[in-house]
Amino acid sequence: MKRFYVLFSAVLLSTAGLYAADGETSGSRKQESAVKQELRNHFKFYGFVRNFFTFDTRESVAGTGDLFYYLPKDAEMNSDGSQDLNAQTSFRFLAITTRLGVDVTGYQYGRTKFGAKVETDFYAGLTGLTGTAQLRLRQAYMTIGWDGLSMGDRADRTASVTLKLGQAWHPLAADQPHVTSLETGAPFNAFSRTPQVLMDAALGKNFILTAGAIWQMQYTSTGPSGASADYIKYSGIPEAYLGFTVKSGGFIGRVGASVLSIKPRRTGENAAGVKMKVSDRITTVNPYIYLQYRHKDFEIKAKTIYSQGGEHINLMSGYGVTGRFDDGHWEYAPLQASSTWASLSYGRKWQVMLMGGYIRNLGSTEDMVNTDGKMDPDDFWFSKNELKNLNSMWRMIPTVAYNVGKFTLALEYNITAARYGDGLTYNARGLSTDGLHWVYNNRIQMMARFTF
Repeated sequence: MKRFYVLFSAVLLSTAGLYAADGETSGSRKQESAVKQELRNHFKFYGFVRNFFTFDTRESVAGTGDLFYYLPKDAEMNSDGSQDLNAQTSFRFLAITTRLGVDVTGYQYGRTKFGAKVETDFYAGLTGLTGTAQLRLRQAYMTIGWDGLSMGDRADRTASVTLKLGQAWHPLAADQPHVTSLETGAPFNAFSRTPQVLMDAALGKNFILTAGAIWQMQYTSTGPSGASADYIKYSGIPEAYLGFTVKSGGFIGRVGASVLSIKPRRTGENAAGVKMKVSDRITTVNPYIYLQYRHKDFEIKAKTIYSQGGEHINLMSGYGVTGRFDDGHWEYAPLQASSTWASLSYGRKWQVMLMGGYIRNLGSTEDMVNTDGKMDPDDFWFSKNELKNLNSMWRMIPTVAYNVGKFTLALEYNITAARYGDGLTYNARGLSTDGLHWVYNNRIQMMARFTF
């Protein structure tokens, strides 16, 4: 890919040289050489062509041409109760996750280093059953860094600081399990690429302090108006993140948390039916712990997240109404969930991987408006404004991959089980506890990828 861009630039310059005066030919050649050198020193083009071939035994909640997998849909029985209409098999294969990117490095002014990344794939343009794959933005950020900063009298103790500005992985989503599937462990793992300003401060060799301000774009909070970035837009306060990392040998340990404050509504009606501006607001916290150990060809990872209103990072939670008042404003409480996963990987040419995950819906932190055991589902908003009757779920994914050079062929088996309530009765904490039942989906997926 790099050679292609070098060749393309050279061809353009050579073509321009055909129209230049004889005396300008030498200058054109020098310019061509300078372009080649610039590309070699500062630009690294990368990407891959990737195809997924996917078979499911059940209708499921999924996106990106059904490649981004969440969970199996609840049972939908026909009128005489003899058939579950969601017990349908399906198959598809697509190349829309093919990726192109460029890393920019090596620019420096004084002690300040500059870099950038732009990354895209062909996800955009699909609408339901049809559409045309189009380029969309995955990541686009710049970096500004300083090395060798003094940490006191000792010359061997220095710090480095890097600022990241633009769209990149959300800090809670950056550590991902060993899988080849597109969702990289979601909804057991957080998943979001989002606008941010993030600082990493490496304090010596073993400690990293991370802090940042995060916005919303593609992955958003949910609420009375559905999924929307307006809730954070009118809040006027970015999501805040703070994390701490310890590294030693093959071990990495990380703890962190994000705090999000949004405005679910901007207007409401008072007791007299007059429309008024309101100051509704809810603030939620999403802490997590991540552990990783690597030795030669073996690696093991694990993460657990306690989510409050974590639907903006594809976690199974949300929030609900705890009070309605005469002046038109409402009060809220977050819905909670516990999400945990662990994975391991061994091998290089032949690579075996295993990931397991578990989610438990913990309900709201306070009783919501109705306290008679018959909670109205309209009183709260769960992930994607649906799946409110989800009680718990688990997933197991064994994978085998064959890696030869730049080519990878992987076969993955994903069994996901979701436990739903009947969706008719909710307790005061928003939990559907009646008529609990399990539904299962078996997904068999093959991936073929050529990296360049």
